[in-house]
Amino acid sequence: MRFWDSSAVMPLLVPEPTSERIESILRSDPEVVLWWATPVECASALARLQREGNLTALGLRRAQALLESLREQAYEVQPVEEVRARAQRLLAVHRLRAADSLQLAAALVWCRERPQGVYFVCLDDRLRLAALLEGFSTEPFSEEVHDQELPG
Repeated sequence: MRFWDSSAVMPLLVPEPTSERIESILRSDPEVVLWWATPVECASALARLQREGNLTALGLRRAQALLESLREQAYEVQPVEEVRARAQRLLAVHRLRAADSLQLAAALVWCRERPQGVYFVCLDDRLRLAALLEGFSTEPFSEEVHDQELPG
């Protein structure tokens, strides 16, 4: 079971250069954990793609159906006070945006603050680095994060 950030869910919904790698991660472990607001973040990204002319109406409907199917099968971390408190701490120690801090906080709540050996699937460099610093293993491209300068 892996925690999936919105940035990693999007290549499952619409073709992107990383789609093949992301799909292989899902095939290797189809048990998905999502933050409660991930479907909203993805719906926002899909709507933006359509407004910009990068997604047809048919493509939007297909992506929305895939998103709903993924959500129905996933374990969702609910918006509890514990997630908010952790998100606020994460904002103080990492260079994260609010939504990213909520994603990472939800992952920490899900794993009961024991991220060692737990996978965080994410394509956002800043969030991936914060997840690594919090103790998660990151996928894909974890080698890129490991090569970054980490505090000693």
